[in-house]
Amino acid sequence: MSNSTLNLDEIRQQFPILNQEVNGKPLIYLDSAASAQKPLAVLEAIEHYYRNDNSNVHRGAHTLGDRATKNFEAARDTVQKFINAKSRQEIIWTKGTTEAINIIASGLSSSLEKGDEIIVSRMEHHANIVPWQMAAEKCGAIIRVLDINEQGELNVDQLDSLLNERSKVLAVTHVSNVLGTINPVKTLIQKAQKNGLITVIDGAQAVPHFQVDVQDLDCDFYVFSSHKLFGPTGLGVLYGKTAQLESLPPYQGGGEMIERVSFDHTTYNVLPYKFEAGTPAISEAVSFAAAIDYFTGLDRAAVEVHEQALLVSAHEQAKNIPGLRIIGTAKQKVPVMSFEIEGLHSSDIGTLLDQQGIGIRTGHHCAMPLMDYLGVSGTARASFAFYNTLEEVDQLFTSLAKIQRMFA
Repeated sequence: MSNSTLNLDEIRQQFPILNQEVNGKPLIYLDSAASAQKPLAVLEAIEHYYRNDNSNVHRGAHTLGDRATKNFEAARDTVQKFINAKSRQEIIWTKGTTEAINIIASGLSSSLEKGDEIIVSRMEHHANIVPWQMAAEKCGAIIRVLDINEQGELNVDQLDSLLNERSKVLAVTHVSNVLGTINPVKTLIQKAQKNGLITVIDGAQAVPHFQVDVQDLDCDFYVFSSHKLFGPTGLGVLYGKTAQLESLPPYQGGGEMIERVSFDHTTYNVLPYKFEAGTPAISEAVSFAAAIDYFTGLDRAAVEVHEQALLVSAHEQAKNIPGLRIIGTAKQKVPVMSFEIEGLHSSDIGTLLDQQGIGIRTGHHCAMPLMDYLGVSGTARASFAFYNTLEEVDQLFTSLAKIQRMFA
């Protein structure tokens, strides 16, 4: 059994939002790639902070401030350990993956020159395209695109032909939010490093599904979001090698990121605070640590086995729906299945599934260039997490068959 060491009944009790009805049907939540649900440990950590420790951090000369600061900085240590960063100063709190990439792209734009090249992949989320376009507009750099094959896998060998003396940055996703493809980022990083490129990896869809070790990858930057990793919204992580972070200019000015301010000159704080202007997301950081502690307390190998069983079941049952085409059939995938059904619009599929209590995502998934390349306006996307069951996969396809019969 795929869940032999996972007690799914017990796990699902830790996610109270799952125990409800939607439109008179038991909720089946298949949209974790957009935002994962939160265990009780996270909800309790948020409540505990506001009931007991609510205060600003770092400058308070009182007990509540001391407790808030201690727990806030302990959360940074938790993240450092989770991704195996070399130092806690390499962990920067952001509002999310999007802001983290913007910080990097904006900072690097000051060192790029006209004609320099930034390589991104065809499957990137808008958050790993638009900030680089904005940076390129500032300095006259050029965006180059690493393509994909029919299965939705990166053409890794094409990178060799893209690399030249003007190549400066490689920014790619670890896992596609549309295709579910797990990219061989370590290989890409090694190729880029040999040519002196700075490497930026979007790990938002990777960290919820398998272990990430940034020292093993040896990337310059790695970014991800709390809310996709069972934590709260409004918080993200920017990991960067110390030397790279020290070379970047601050992204925002204000409190906390300063060392000394005068009207003549301002000196900036040390890492990681140099990039953390203003009051940070304190309760979010504390509860994110609780999310990581909960997640790492599970049998991670069993989680991966179970999630793959969900994906295999979905792919197998998709064969029984006439006209259903899976978008993205890479050999290495996380449990994400984008699809279209002949004669049905993706938004109609989503609406009709919702009437049966099933929540999926529809549309372009913030990946319009990929949709244009695939020749589709959008897809339906079912994304699974370890708290989903094989029975829920069955119900998804029972419902899809019912919808198809309605339009026959």
